This record gives sequence, C-alpha cells and structure tokens, in this order.
Amino acid sequence: MLVVTILKLIQATILQFCIFKHMNNRNRNILFNTIFWLLYFLYEWLGNGVLDDEYNRYFINACMVIPTAFVTAYLSVHYLPRFFYSQKHVFWIGQIAVAIAIVLIRRTFNYYYTYPLYYPIATEVQPLLFLPKLIIEFVNLYVFVSLYAMFYFVRTWSEQQRALQELQQQKTNAELELLKMQVHPHFIFNTLNNIYSVTIKKSPDTANYLLKLASFLDYNLYNARQDKVPMAEEVEYIRNYLTLQQLRYGNRVDVALNVHNTVEGLTIAPLLLLPLIENSFKHGADTSLDKAWIRVDISRKENEITIKIENSKEGTGKNNGKSQGLGIANVQKRMELIYGNKHDFRLLNEKNTFMVILKIKQ
Repeated sequence: MLVVTILKLIQATILQFCIFKHMNNRNRNILFNTIFWLLYFLYEWLGNGVLDDEYNRYFINACMVIPTAFVTAYLSVHYLPRFFYSQKHVFWIGQIAVAIAIVLIRRTFNYYYTYPLYYPIATEVQPLLFLPKLIIEFVNLYVFVSLYAMFYFVRTWSEQQRALQELQQQKTNAELELLKMQVHPHFIFNTLNNIYSVTIKKSPDTANYLLKLASFLDYNLYNARQDKVPMAEEVEYIRNYLTLQQLRYGNRVDVALNVHNTVEGLTIAPLLLLPLIENSFKHGADTSLDKAWIRVDISRKENEITIKIENSKEGTGKNNGKSQGLGIANVQKRMELIYGNKHDFRLLNEKNTFMVILKIKQ
C-alpha cells in the first residue's frame, strides 16, 4: 500500500512538472513549494520511519520539522532579502534571530516530547541548552533550507534567462521593424527642421513647438536603442512631451515637472517613464470633466533616484483607477528585467488621485 501511494505521488509530480512551463509565476511558485515541502515531509516521515519501523513517531516529528523549516525558508529566502540593499543590519539581525528562535523551538520539542518518550536518559545527562545538540539542530534545519534556496534561485535564474531571451528577441524584432520604417521618421524629422527654419521668424511659438517635436522624434529614433541613457536626457525628453501635450490640452490640464536635485551622473533605461506619464493623461486628463492636473517630481538621494508621477482623476468616472491599462504592467515587467531587486515600484490609488512611485538604485 505504501509503495502504491509513493508511485502515485511520483506520477502526479511528473505530470505537474510537464505542465509547469505553461503556468504563470504565482501558480509556479505554489506548485514548486507544494512539491518541495511534500517531498521533504515524506522524507522525514517515511524515510526515517522505515529504518526503525516507527512511523507514528516520525510522522509527529515531521509535523513539527516541516512547518519550522518552511517558516525559516520563507523568512530567510523571501522576506528578509528585501532589506539587503536598503537596510543590511535588518537583514542580518533578522537572519540571526530567525535561526536562534527556530533552533530553540526544535530543541525544546525534542527535549520535552521526543526524549521523554524514546530517550528518557537524555534529559538526565543533557541540559536543554546543550551546545552540541543546538549545533546539530541548526545543521539539520539549514541543510534543507539551503537546498530549498538553491532550487528556488536556480529556478528563478532560469526564468529570468528565459525572460531576457524573450526581451532580446522582442528588441531584435522591434529594431527590424524600425529599419523597415526608417525612411518615414527621418523624412518627418528633416521636414520638421525645414519648417522650423521657415517659421522661426514669422511665428516663434510655432517654431518652438516644432523644435520640441523634432527633439522628441530624435530621442525616439536614436536614444531608444541604447540600454541606458543619461537621466538628464530622459528628463528633457519628458519635458518636451509635456510641452506638446499642453499644446493639445491647453488650460484643461495643469502640468508640473519638478527636478529637486541634480541628476547629473545618473542613468536610466530609455523611454521608461513615458508610459507612466501617458497613463496619467489617458486616465486623468482624458476622463476628467473638470480641470485636471498632473505632477511629476524627480529627486535624488546619493545614487538612488525617486520619481513620483501623480494625476487627478474622477472618483466616480468611467475609469476610477482600478484598471490602469497595459502601460504600467509593461513598465513593471521592464523594471524587473532591467533592475531586479534594485528598484521599488508602488501604486497609490486614492479616490481622486493616482500616484506611481518609482525608486531606482544605480
């Protein structure tokens, strides 16, 4: 009966791995954790139980071992690493505190439950805080936590590599499409420069808008191909875009771009901010019955840049901020691929305002 159960479990595991690649990240994580901790449970229960033919004893032991190992793995691998770059002392103190707490829990369970039932003499010759036993508990705990971390990071690295390959393929396809359309953008760009030369004397305002549009197109043609661009150039690009949008909306929208500190020496992935600002116009100014406003704040703290993009919105309008379109989702995906854990991306959705807060470490 036991053999049949194990064979069925293996068969189900193989089937799950076959459909693993078709799942989204959340379901993959759930499946991965289910399989890993279930196999660990069976190892602690059946693997040890078959040696002494004491299945009840090792079943109870597994019911204690697995939850403590799971909590340790979650805190050590998933939760605490988010503090590694911003607050290293929190990371290390947390790791030490988790290790001490879980080792003491496991030692206490063995000392007051396992030993009285199976090794009564042990409580007489060893104190609760017996250093060799504490070390053994620590090693037993972190052998499997380390194994979990290894599997998890290898899987995460593999998924990132696959995503990077997809991104590279998309970039190649986009460059090929851009080459096909190369004549049109250059023709428009050159024509705008010619119109600018004609209108600069007769209509300076028109010439200024043409210059902004020409700079906007020039940035799209050349800077967008680079992996990183100076932050100052990205800011100027956004400034040109906002100027052109104000020409379209007029007094219907109040736009402010504030750069609170110098951004010299900082770089950013090109065209990263534009979808977020386009989103502000689309779901703010476009849907607002009253005068709308958009505010972009850029500040710097050493080698970290913070960008806040906030817009007004109708609290009871057609789109009240629950669905902000594909722009934000695409930016989030790019941020994960480009910056990994060196960025923070947050959305604040209030009744009448919507804000995106983006932090990037260089």
